[in-house]
Amino acid sequence: DLGEDKIEAAAKKRKKDPFAISRFFTKKFLEDEAKINILKAHKYPRATAHIPQMIKTIETLIGKGFAYEKNGNVFFDITRFADYGKLSGNTLEKLKQGARIEPHPDKKNSFDFALWKKAEAGHIMRWSSPWSAGFPGWHIECSVMSMEYLGDTLDIHTGGEDNIFPHHEDEIAQSESLTGKPFSRFWTHTSWLLVDGKKMSKSEGNFYTLRDLSKLGYSPLAFRLLILQSHYKSHLNFTHSAMDAASAGLQKIYDFVETMLMAGGFEKGGALPEAIKKLVKSCKQKFIAALNNDLNTPQAAASIFEFIREINSLAPLRKNEALPIYKFMLKIDRVLGLKLKEVGKNRAGASSEIQDLAREREKARQAGDFQKADLLREKIEAQGYAIKDSPKGPEIKKTQNKN
Repeated sequence: DLGEDKIEAAAKKRKKDPFAISRFFTKKFLEDEAKINILKAHKYPRATAHIPQMIKTIETLIGKGFAYEKNGNVFFDITRFADYGKLSGNTLEKLKQGARIEPHPDKKNSFDFALWKKAEAGHIMRWSSPWSAGFPGWHIECSVMSMEYLGDTLDIHTGGEDNIFPHHEDEIAQSESLTGKPFSRFWTHTSWLLVDGKKMSKSEGNFYTLRDLSKLGYSPLAFRLLILQSHYKSHLNFTHSAMDAASAGLQKIYDFVETMLMAGGFEKGGALPEAIKKLVKSCKQKFIAALNNDLNTPQAAASIFEFIREINSLAPLRKNEALPIYKFMLKIDRVLGLKLKEVGKNRAGASSEIQDLAREREKARQAGDFQKADLLREKIEAQGYAIKDSPKGPEIKKTQNKN
């Protein structure tokens, strides 16, 4: 209940309208979501657009005896909710014994939390209510908006581990007091992201954005793979060496997919070898089992790399053997979200032009004109491809998108 609203604070500091600040960061947030290929939500509700619903909910809680008003402020009385603490373990008895909370003169109990706050002088964002010109508490916003669009009981509620108490505990108390139904069937709490062993924060000077990673030459999708290779309940320690490994892993997957897509030769009506059938079936089973085991994405990702190693040991494959593997990888990517389908699209779209540049470069290299060969290599790389000289001739591979 204490502390200044961050949007309000930013608006005052920058001398801008709070709604303009909110729009700016919402735009950046959605841009970053798109870069790491997070599916769009069906709704992006704004707390400021749901003030009437919040006021109505607070009125109902007061009417049921779970909340009370004093001096324009409204608080939830946690002594009226017997199950308080069932998520975090911070029961009322434990709170009385150990926690220290700064008392508020209008609270019946020091652990009661605000549903509505009377705006102080100079507070920019305020709305009329039956109790005062003020603004809603943090917890009531989330309960009201989630139940507005998802119903009284959610299937899965997510959040960071630092939200378990008091935020999620308070959400449960006010929501279940309102409806008499369970607020959420499952809770998944992610652990903190660490940077070189410390929690990432601006105060520590170890704060990175996706734009920072792109400037360092990392693909946003490499960061996505790094996240997938850590369980959501485990602290992920972000280091440059970890990002290098994730980038190498992503390139390995891209190379494999492209190899399957560009496989030559075709046996008309040829049956898929039994060995390949077994590997595909085994990988699928392992992948699904890992996800069913508390979303064990590291284990799921490991099954894919194991599959790649095993298939590569059978190389070279004909097109009729490789194509089912390519299609299987696309199915897997509906979960991984690494944009594997674009590997093929990019190759198909640039193949002719890139091949011409590669042949011209090879002629220059054979003629000893290494300056021209280097210039042609730069042209190829500028279009998102890497070229590697091998005993069999130049190998062209799609590289990761850094944007």
